[in-house]
Amino acid sequence: MDTMMGLINLEHEHDFLNELTYFRCGAAVPFAGRYRLIDFTLSNMAKSNISEVAIFTRNKYRSLMDHLGSGADWDLDRRHGGLFILPPDWNDPADISKGDLSYFHNNRDYFERGKSDYVLISGSQFISNTVYHDMFQRHLDTGADVTLLTTTYENLLPEHNPCIKVKVDADNWVTSLQSDPTNPHVFTGVYVLRKSLLLDLVDECIADYKSHFFMDGIKANLSKLNIQTYHYDGYSSIINSIESYFRQNMELLEKESYQRLFSKDEHVMTKIGNQAPTKYSGSSNVRNSLVATGCTIKGEVDTSVLFRGVKVSEGAVIKNSIIMQRCTIEQGAHIENVILDKDVTITKDQVLKGAKEQPFVIAKRRTI
Repeated sequence: MDTMMGLINLEHEHDFLNELTYFRCGAAVPFAGRYRLIDFTLSNMAKSNISEVAIFTRNKYRSLMDHLGSGADWDLDRRHGGLFILPPDWNDPADISKGDLSYFHNNRDYFERGKSDYVLISGSQFISNTVYHDMFQRHLDTGADVTLLTTTYENLLPEHNPCIKVKVDADNWVTSLQSDPTNPHVFTGVYVLRKSLLLDLVDECIADYKSHFFMDGIKANLSKLNIQTYHYDGYSSIINSIESYFRQNMELLEKESYQRLFSKDEHVMTKIGNQAPTKYSGSSNVRNSLVATGCTIKGEVDTSVLFRGVKVSEGAVIKNSIIMQRCTIEQGAHIENVILDKDVTITKDQVLKGAKEQPFVIAKRRTI
């Protein structure tokens, strides 16, 4: 039976979330009250019966490793296969590879030892809740060299501009990969190909001094490869900027959006936290918000996302904001259109206001 191994390639996802990525890689940024961005990609792979998953990450991966642990929360703590975090290895003095090709070159044994003949590759910026069985079957049925997961956004937003856009013929074979800002047919960054083809393309790119596997190995060989698409029509978002991060968190406060992403049929797995339930005092007033466990709420929270362990003092007001773990909002403070990273303290009577289009961001462990 044909199976896939997984690869989450973070090499080209640099500090795209500004202050939120000062101390962590983008994949480890908290999202939606209790998750990290990488949880969605990793959960989709785990639910697709992918039992071997590697992560390419160059720097700021301590937070990621702490979150993922042994992979047990995604059923990836296995004797054979499981979860592998693969930072680059520079021990080969003859190595001429660059970019993400260095990871493929220096971790070639991961692929060669893997039992699967196919590789599913993804980043962490495409947020969805799905399984890849139908996509993989399409790949096998069509005999394609590469199959891309694509989706369509009726309302194109700024975060879609950097994405590769796809043109296809009547049979969904790719005819063009482009940057047309008006094309709603978006490549999600998820694709599958045969392992032997992947390694051949890696060798070819390194020999030509290239540095980007997808752009130089697949996009540049569009005329030589048979590239198919599989269209995903479920709920999804792309997060590649502070603005898109803020917007997508706020969108989940709409009941329909939340239910579409967190479907009852497909769970999103994350690191388990064992905090006590949130405590609401008689003076609290909470409306239209996501509030995680372990919080203490004595003030007002309106249209906001609160992560675990947040403390909101009496008389404090939080509106249209994202408050990460263990933040403290002291008495009389007022924050609006603000993102607070972990362990931030807003002292008594402070006022912080951003704009919906450009929220005010405070890096972790600051006292304002």
